[in-house]
Order: sequence, then C-alpha cells, then structure tokens
Amino acid sequence: MSDWLTVESGLAFGLLLIQLPATAVLLSRLVKGASRHAPIQPGKGTPELLATVSVVVPTLNEAERISPCLAGLSQQSYEVREITIVDSYSKDGTPELVKAASQKDPRFRLINDEALPPGWVGRPWALHSGFMQSSAQSQWILGMDADTQPKAGLIAGLVNVANAEGYDLVSLSPQFVLKYPGECWLQPALLMTLLYRFESAGVDSDIAERVMANGQCFLCRRSVLAAVGGYTSAKASFCDDVTLARNIAAQGFKVGFLDGSKVLKVRMYEGALETWKEWGRSLDLKDASSMAQVWGDLWLLLSVQALPLFVALYFCFIPPSTLLPLLLLGLNTFLLVIRWALLLAVASAYDFSTASGGWLFWLSPLADPLAVLRIFLSANRTPTQWRGRSYSQSS
Repeated sequence: MSDWLTVESGLAFGLLLIQLPATAVLLSRLVKGASRHAPIQPGKGTPELLATVSVVVPTLNEAERISPCLAGLSQQSYEVREITIVDSYSKDGTPELVKAASQKDPRFRLINDEALPPGWVGRPWALHSGFMQSSAQSQWILGMDADTQPKAGLIAGLVNVANAEGYDLVSLSPQFVLKYPGECWLQPALLMTLLYRFESAGVDSDIAERVMANGQCFLCRRSVLAAVGGYTSAKASFCDDVTLARNIAAQGFKVGFLDGSKVLKVRMYEGALETWKEWGRSLDLKDASSMAQVWGDLWLLLSVQALPLFVALYFCFIPPSTLLPLLLLGLNTFLLVIRWALLLAVASAYDFSTASGGWLFWLSPLADPLAVLRIFLSANRTPTQWRGRSYSQSS
C-alpha cells in the first residue's frame, strides 16, 4: 500500500507540474474578458457610408445553404456598393440562385474565378479574384461565406465600429445555428479549444502571432489589402483568415476580432461527423502559427481541457489519501468549474431554435477529450481535400 501511495503521489506531482503553468496561462487570458468590447449592434446607413463597401462571397456548390446569405446581404443598406459572388463552377444550381437574386437586387453580380493556380487553396483564390475585380472606389472589402445569415444592419454596424475604433481589419464571431444532437454535443467542445488558446471575441490581442480572425465575416480596408498583395500571403493556407489577419497585424495595422452574435448567424456543417471532418481540419491553425506555437497550444489544451475529466473520474473511484493527490483533485475540479462556467458564458453564441437534442450542449464538456484529440490529429496532418477540392501534400 505504501508503495502505491508513493507512486500515486509521484504521478500527482508530475501532473501538477504540467497543469499548474497551463492553468496560469488560461486564467491570464480569461481575465481579459472583463474588458472586452460590447457585441456589434445593427447599424443604419448614413450618407458618409454611401457605396463604401464591396462584398465578396466565394462559392462552390452552395445551393443548399446560400439562400439565407443572399437574402441577408440584400437587406443591407446603401453602404454596400456591390456584392460579387465568385463561383468556382458550381454544378448544383448555385449560379442560378445568384442570378435570380441579381434580378431583384442589381448590386449582385456573378463571376467565375480562373483555374486554381499552383500553390493556392480554393477559398483564398476566390476571395483574391473577387478583390481584384472589385471597384477601386470602395474603401472596404468584406469577405463573407455562403453559409452565413447576415441580419439587416450588419455591414453598417460593422463599418461604424471599424471607423470609430480605428480598425484596419475586423472580423466577427457569429451565432452558430445547431440542429442535430451530435453537433449540439461536439461543436461547443471544438469551439472551446479556440477560447482556451486565444483571447475571447471583443479582446484586442497585443501580439500579432496570437491574433484571431473569422473569414465568415472579414472586413478589411481596401488600401491595407492592396498593400499586402491581397490574399497572396495566405494563398496556401487552410486557415487563410487567421494567416492573413496575423500577417496584416505584423505590419502594424490594427486588427480586431469582435462579437457578432447579434448581427450574424452561421450554419456551418450538417451533423457531428461533418463537423468533426471539415471544421476539425483547420482548428489547429498550423498554417498561421509556428510549430512551437502549435505544440504549446496542444500542451495547454491537454492540460486544462482534456485531462480534468479523466482526473476527476479517477478520483471518483479512488479518493485521494495524501496531500499531492488531494491538490491535484482540487485543481482539476477548479478547471471543470471554469469549463462549465464558460459554457454558460458562451450559450448566447448558439441558436437552438431549430435544434433537436439541444440539451446535449450542457454535456459538451464530456466531449472535450475528443475535441482535443481532433486538434492533435489535425496538427499532424496536411489536408488533401477541402470543400469539394483535392490538393496534393505540397499545396
């Protein structure tokens, strides 16, 4: 028995050495949330905003989900000069939906991007093509994804905040629309990996390498985008939004990542399996980070998101009997309390109005080990398929 107690204390000591520094890092990030910017509110078009924004939407076989995006963009006021849909030769009726929208709103126009050049990923290439063909008179370029559901006043509110705060680039975290039980359980755990690694939406990062961004709604000054060569610096990235935002921040421009849950919804993937496959491929952000950053983030996630559940379960069966195991149990109980408190804090970032099994959201901390495993798997693999396209390992 004494030998076992010695082993248990040694294991507890080792885990404390791993988890305590990670907990300190996590708390240093979470405490900044107290000073975060308020969520973006819908704005109204004003004369000085007239025709200042060019919107670019890349598409590839988006017929099943682009209609809410087109309808939401059509509701935007006269700050929008043009809405360019850059289609990569969809075969599912996407172009027809865009053409129908253009009959009602002449701001819509449909173009096709040229053949994908070597070294480019499809999404940044389509966005770059749209930027290059946008009006030179627009002051802002707004990249939007086809799965977004913009509310009226989104773009006016976003530009007003960007002007008031002096942002050169600002992107938004949306409200996520959940439908199926599996995604209600898994998706919040995957999203939490971002919250643990980076500042929360509404907190401006002081370090370019830790900047976060979301390409689903990505507003950049045209002059800044031109100065960095459009999307060329992120051409090979599967997380081009974060890569480009960090490159722009590194050149001294002001970058913001704000809470857009009041003005923007998004329906990303259908079900847990598609969420696991598609979103998990880019969540590691390795294309925008050094390997030291990637592995540092993996250490953090393992320490404060994946391990607490296992440690707590272990001590449910074998109660601690010495000081170090007792301290380990206390630390991991504290981390689990933080996890459920954060779940409560981010609940407003989800739309459960059409969800089946929405109650599983509250059990999503049980999916944390799977979410962290997904990040580990992604960090060690280069995607070969993305959104209907295939890529070589060298792309």
